[in-house]
Amino acid sequence: MSIETGPEAPPRKEKALTIGAVCKQLEREFPDISISKIRYLEDQKLLAPRRTPGGYRLYSQADLARLRTILRLQRDEFLPLRVIRQELAAGRADAEVAKASPPDQRSGRRTTVALRGPGSLYRLDDVLEDTGADRGLVKELEDYGVIKGERRDGEALYDDTEREIIRAVTELKRFGVGGRNLRVFRTSADREAALLEQILAPALRSRNPERRKEAVEALENLAAISSHLKHLLLIRDLRKLAR
Repeated sequence: MSIETGPEAPPRKEKALTIGAVCKQLEREFPDISISKIRYLEDQKLLAPRRTPGGYRLYSQADLARLRTILRLQRDEFLPLRVIRQELAAGRADAEVAKASPPDQRSGRRTTVALRGPGSLYRLDDVLEDTGADRGLVKELEDYGVIKGERRDGEALYDDTEREIIRAVTELKRFGVGGRNLRVFRTSADREAALLEQILAPALRSRNPERRKEAVEALENLAAISSHLKHLLLIRDLRKLAR
């Protein structure tokens, strides 16, 4: 005997979010999230929210999950945007990113800084095309010692980290920050590197391969802790300005 049921309720229509609402939802996990950062990720073709006839961005829940994945890959795995783009294209999901990040003792999440491996090198033209920077900015960064590059057969080549530095400075340039303003970052990085070197120098120079390996792992952990601490101090000071 069949049992008649009433008509199925229509599926609830997913509520789209404005870019401001997206920031509000993510700011607890990502205190440094901003509208300009989301727009930058959109400019880099990592996000593609739909637009209203009036040009306003509307983000679906899928867009929100994708953005959360991008931000976690940046924060927890320190991946450059090119690699994040590849991870997303390969179908890496937000749940996988969260699962892949083991908890630490305090924040519930462990971040790492990879210092080993030569990585890839890129020609200047490729870097300019990928980051949207101009040659003058790259030269300025080299003049002020922010990046160095590697010379091979008279051509400058840049690694992943230097390319992401160029990308970040290109974004800062929109706010009027130029190479000469970056001396404070360069000085701060030099001082931090000198401190970490002082702490681990004996082990890093050891003739024992196992001890050197352990020292490099310790250096990576110290670099991650130092980076996180600096981020927290910056957020604390910026919040004072926003009061």
